[in-house]
Amino acid sequence: MIKRIILIVILILFLGWVFVNYQFTTSVSNDLTMHEFNIEQGWGVNKISLELYQKGLIRNQFYFESYVWLKGLERNFKAGTHQISPSMNIEQVVATMIEPGDSEQVITIIEGWNIYEIATYLEKEGLVEAQEFINFVNNPKSELVDDYSFLSDKPYGVSLEGYLFPDTYRVYKNSNIVDIVKKMLDNFEKRVSQGNIQRIKAMDKSVYDVLTLASIIEKEVRDSYDMKMVSDIFTKRLKAGIALQSDATVNYITGKGLAQPSLNDLAIDHPYNTYKYRDLPPGPISNPSFYAILAALEPVANPYYYFLTTPDGEVIYSENYEEHLINKANYLD
Repeated sequence: MIKRIILIVILILFLGWVFVNYQFTTSVSNDLTMHEFNIEQGWGVNKISLELYQKGLIRNQFYFESYVWLKGLERNFKAGTHQISPSMNIEQVVATMIEPGDSEQVITIIEGWNIYEIATYLEKEGLVEAQEFINFVNNPKSELVDDYSFLSDKPYGVSLEGYLFPDTYRVYKNSNIVDIVKKMLDNFEKRVSQGNIQRIKAMDKSVYDVLTLASIIEKEVRDSYDMKMVSDIFTKRLKAGIALQSDATVNYITGKGLAQPSLNDLAIDHPYNTYKYRDLPPGPISNPSFYAILAALEPVANPYYYFLTTPDGEVIYSENYEEHLINKANYLD
């Protein structure tokens, strides 16, 4: 009887070991796709297991935590981003996450930067060569463009100016240009949203033209309400065949940042000179914020046709050119 009990116990223990080992060595699926999994500073085993389970990267939290504690690895997890696949079992997942995560850094793309300013910044951050970045965004590969429906009305052969969404990003230090640009385009798709893109098309406009207007608004004024006011002014001027006379477009040509471009600058014969040509310039002059894009879609009706921005950032509006000249003399001269 005692021997039989012992055998039964051994059998139960053996079957239990087999079952537990099965849980440790069985993956969620055969899907080999790698997913970024970020462990933040201060996360414990419970938090890590919950996040893994919710993302579909482990089958069971209890067995994940049991494996970690049995191996004494609860203090060995490394903060950072790790590459995890649903095809990995618990043992493989843990082994990956006790290694240091991929080295990352934070970059911030400022609202209103153009592609040249972004390129210079990324080079200073040690991520890319500025000229290589400029060459890439000036001649985006068709397979990249085809991945994003909002690029469908972008004229062939023009750059991605306007589409590189300004925001703060976490990138790998060994990221290539494609990785960085895709992050920006993915963010544009997320932040601008399919709903707003459909609104643009319902208004019989192109995303490209809206971004062109938004990019000028972005460079002219900073406050979100002023953006909507200026949007209405520009829209009225375009409909009336009046030149936009945007100093920001002249600065885009010259590379200067003048509040008032010189007379020589204003006389430059260039399609981006909105003092000489009475329409939108050929494309965006910067990468606008969401607020500038929204302003281009939702102008606030007003009686004004002119405006200026004082050195203190205040926007002064005028209903006619004579009033505008008086305001210039009072606030700028």
